[in-house]
Amino acid sequence: MTRVFSGVKPTGHLTLGNYLGAMRRWAALDQHESDALFCVVDLHALTVDHDPARVRRLSRQAATLLLAAGLDPKLCTVFVQSHVDEHARLSYLLECVATDGEMRRMIQYREKAARERVRGGSVRLSLLTYPVLMAADILAYGTDQVPVGDDQTQHVELARDLAVRFNQRYGHTFVVPRATPPQVAARVMNLQDPTAKMGKSDDSGPGIVYLLDEPDVVRKKVMRAVTDSGREVVYDRAAQPGVANLLEILAACSGGNPSELSGVYESYGALKSATAEAVVEVLRPVQERHRELCADPGYVEGVLRDGAERARAMARPVVDAAYRAIGLLPASAATTAAAAADIEVTA
Repeated sequence: MTRVFSGVKPTGHLTLGNYLGAMRRWAALDQHESDALFCVVDLHALTVDHDPARVRRLSRQAATLLLAAGLDPKLCTVFVQSHVDEHARLSYLLECVATDGEMRRMIQYREKAARERVRGGSVRLSLLTYPVLMAADILAYGTDQVPVGDDQTQHVELARDLAVRFNQRYGHTFVVPRATPPQVAARVMNLQDPTAKMGKSDDSGPGIVYLLDEPDVVRKKVMRAVTDSGREVVYDRAAQPGVANLLEILAACSGGNPSELSGVYESYGALKSATAEAVVEVLRPVQERHRELCADPGYVEGVLRDGAERARAMARPVVDAAYRAIGLLPASAATTAAAAADIEVTA
């Protein structure tokens, strides 16, 4: 089967954009049609200033919401990145293949580094190198497809480049993956700034619908969404980004087509009302399942433990092969046994 890998970063509460742009597709299609792995990429959350307790809390919440969104551990592998050492092991090898120029061309690094320079500060080194860790996340599993929004395709292209380069220099080791963006609502935009992505790390709460927002909160945010000059409901992303964003959200929630839906509503108010109710209904089963899972934390812990074991079993042979290919001396069986014994005695 085609192998699929994707993940969510616990830097903020998951949003409607995360769900419509990725999670719903993972549950409805990817886990049924492929050998799929879905990961809470908590190591990536360390690239910025963070509260350790909050990272742990958001990691658990993200894992719970992945399951609430419909991921079935009987059909796919759900786990936490830091629970599988192979991610960090492979990341360093790929750093030895990547170039400084490649890293500095990454859009997210350039934008965040520029903002920090204006403030007189500097970003963490891990922000520069984290696309290599993302490549390791993907390549460790022999991934064929990476379902991502269009803001992440540059990172998948880097993973492809590193895989090809490694294979050419050291022998065929990695599958070369490709990005598979969803067709509708690949990027859900901020309701208060429809030219910006609805990001979970954003501070502008009124423009972001979180998956755990209460129905009345959802309605209030959608009804206050920024629209455009004029009164006609037209689907035109360039000329009317606010209306286009609402139409795309409504289409993603209802299964319709943004252009066709634009002819149904005669006013912005009617469009907002319909969109708000559609979002509430889409989120209702996710929130109900989330409450059930929170009442049984042992189940979630078991899923993550079993998922990490399965992921480790898949990744270790690939990463071990990369270590051999790049020229590292394999540990002998005796050395490995002695190290294990030392750890056991120390413990």
